[in-house]
Amino acid sequence: MREIFAGMPWWVKWIAVPVIALVVFGGMIASVVGFLIGLLFKVLLFVALVGGLIYVVRKFISTSSSRNSDW
Repeated sequence: MREIFAGMPWWVKWIAVPVIALVVFGGMIASVVGFLIGLLFKVLLFVALVGGLIYVVRKFISTSSSRNSDW
């Protein structure tokens, strides 16, 4: 493989081959990147919802325990 590229001009190695790879595998690369971004969004949404739930439960417990001490 190295011998094949040795005789080629620089623009074939650094421009033409990557462009051909993007054309051939572009859809697959885009779907993988889209899947990863979607997964990251879902993980962040999950963390935010769990954090919000913990915050609400702690607030509820602290207000209910302060009411019980008033008795």
